[in-house]
Amino acid sequence: MTDHGAALLPRSVSGIPARALTFEFVRSSGPGGQNVNKVATAVQLRVALDAAGLPAAVRARLEERVPGQITRSGELVIFAQRFRSQLRNREDALERLDALVRAARQQPKARVATAPSRRVQAERASDKRYHAQRKAQRRRPEIEG
Repeated sequence: MTDHGAALLPRSVSGIPARALTFEFVRSSGPGGQNVNKVATAVQLRVALDAAGLPAAVRARLEERVPGQITRSGELVIFAQRFRSQLRNREDALERLDALVRAARQQPKARVATAPSRRVQAERASDKRYHAQRKAQRRRPEIEG
């Protein structure tokens, strides 16, 4: 059962148009009594990344972040079955998509290389000298003769 879910969707999720989203409802595993055998409450959200209109850098970060959830055909698949209700699972899938896209939109901060301070360098040299002296004291004394 495939549904584009236009009635229950906002116009877009994280800037992804509703036409790029496809919902598929399947039977959920886990607890739920007889209901779990009758009703397809688990949601499989498929996002066509080509139709999503994401910038190339955002898409690359998204592919880097969740490589196992992206198919060869370029679809991001989110599977939600945490709740017993189809509607809540659909909302959960959309929230997870929103969180993934928001995280991918954040550019990682460039690391600024820093050098150790003079105090730290002096401390390290002092520790090395101390350690070397301790090891030297463990050796057998040399007998001159």
